[in-house]
Amino acid sequence: MRNQLTSVVTGAAGGLGHALATLLAERGDSLVLVDIDRDGVEAVAGRLDAAVALCVDVADPAAMDQLARATDRCDLLCLNAGVLSEDVGPPWESSPDEWERVLGVNLGGVVNGLRSFVPRLLEQPTPSHVLITASLAGLATWPGGGPYGASKHAVVAVAEQAALALQASPVAVSVLCPGLVQTAMSPEGEDPAVVAAGALAALDTGRFAIVPEAWAPAVRERSVLLTSGQAPRIPTVDTD
Repeated sequence: MRNQLTSVVTGAAGGLGHALATLLAERGDSLVLVDIDRDGVEAVAGRLDAAVALCVDVADPAAMDQLARATDRCDLLCLNAGVLSEDVGPPWESSPDEWERVLGVNLGGVVNGLRSFVPRLLEQPTPSHVLITASLAGLATWPGGGPYGASKHAVVAVAEQAALALQASPVAVSVLCPGLVQTAMSPEGEDPAVVAAGALAALDTGRFAIVPEAWAPAVRERSVLLTSGQAPRIPTVDTD
């Protein structure tokens, strides 16, 4: 019989976080659900019979420290919370406040989660896994999107740093880089339940980067352009 695991999910009130929490509940995990939306996360926790639902601002290092201290055990840490930029133009058109807001949640939320949880994960007697939600926008670059793309590129870099630093430890790291997902951020895209299922399946195989297969050629082309010194191109996907 499978021992019950404990999973912590940030950004759990909706979208991909809700989908991850739902699948983790179905597999029997004890859930610690976190979101800045108190009513939303409590409603999700009620539906999923989660052990804990907390209103936490992931951009606040002290709040994340308190979350980690309150979590006795964590087998899977899903650092999923994120926001879109309200500015969708080139980077110089976004205000300093908007840069601070987006980087604070998207990048700061991941860094704060790692800082607060990884030392505790390393002390646990059993292996654990950290799933970091980045974005396809962290592997390919478009001319607009405001601070969002830059924040997600930084998240991918932090995930790589963490994976390299933890190579010889019992803590594994994976980074999820989905394309458009149907969430409060976007009415278009993949079903979050499908993305979440693919991510959890990839964790079981030890995969580090979880990237939409259709977009893999565009990601490879970006690397070729960078290493050859050529100007960037707007990435496209072959829909045939």
